[in-house]
Amino acid sequence: MSARIVVTGKIPSAGLNALHDAGLSPITWDHEHQITRAELLEFVKGAEVLITLLTEKVDDELLDAAGSQLKGVCNVAVGYNNIDVAACTRRNVRVTNTPGVLTDATADIAFGLVLMVTRRLGEGERVIRSNQPWQWGMNFMLGVGIQNRQLGIIGMGAIGVATARRAKAFGMSIAYFSRSPIDKKIAEELNATQLSLDDLLASSDVVSVHCPSNDATHHLIGAAQFKMMKQTAFLINTARGPIVNEQQLVDALDAGEIAGAGLDVFEFEPKVNAGLLTRENVVLIPHLGSATQETRAAMATLAASNAIAISNSQKPPTPVN
Repeated sequence: MSARIVVTGKIPSAGLNALHDAGLSPITWDHEHQITRAELLEFVKGAEVLITLLTEKVDDELLDAAGSQLKGVCNVAVGYNNIDVAACTRRNVRVTNTPGVLTDATADIAFGLVLMVTRRLGEGERVIRSNQPWQWGMNFMLGVGIQNRQLGIIGMGAIGVATARRAKAFGMSIAYFSRSPIDKKIAEELNATQLSLDDLLASSDVVSVHCPSNDATHHLIGAAQFKMMKQTAFLINTARGPIVNEQQLVDALDAGEIAGAGLDVFEFEPKVNAGLLTRENVVLIPHLGSATQETRAAMATLAASNAIAISNSQKPPTPVN
């Protein structure tokens, strides 16, 4: 009898095909609506391996519901803040994620937000779509250029580095705040300067968040940090919503402490703070960082590879614990 692989949400067929090719028959959530918490607790019973989405909270309650035979939780995401890794480790449950395969797609979105908010592209499209009268003019909808401006990156992992490469190609200088220095060759390639968080915030024209979401980074950016930033600076967040205090971001925008923001993630996702919705200097997109067909298929396939390895009592390709 093959291992009981439970997939808690809809994933691309590439991942399911990989499981079938390995001789496994995954149990999938086939309903149109997203699984509720009560349904999830029932659905995972008896699972040996879970393939989860970032919308599912994996905690002691869910682990209890799954049962003692559970061997692994394979998250289809690079982040795993939805998983209580310590609780899994206590139960000898392997946790995996899907790093690497979404690096370029997320960096594209991050830099897309930089261009959208600095050049007022979202605002401009709304002018056209609303049939407002407009006329080209020398002072019409002026944005700001990013050439010779500093991009400050918080969290210089793979996605941060990929975003920096895009920024350098557009003529920006690179500064970064990270727990440790990056590889010397990468630092030389990017001519990147490591700064303290306070110095990075004070000197950067665009600040882009790429660190993981955990207890240490919860509300890493809030009222005090916005006061450090230039009034002409922009905040970009494609990492996780809770890293930024969303209400304090609204307050900073209202006070003119920063010039604008571009957000792909939100503190209480999918809910968005009402104070952001009517602001023309804020670009809001619905968590599209990895949303390409190719990337999502690669994420599902990597999660399946992790599940196959765990089901065979082998080391998974991308372990977290």
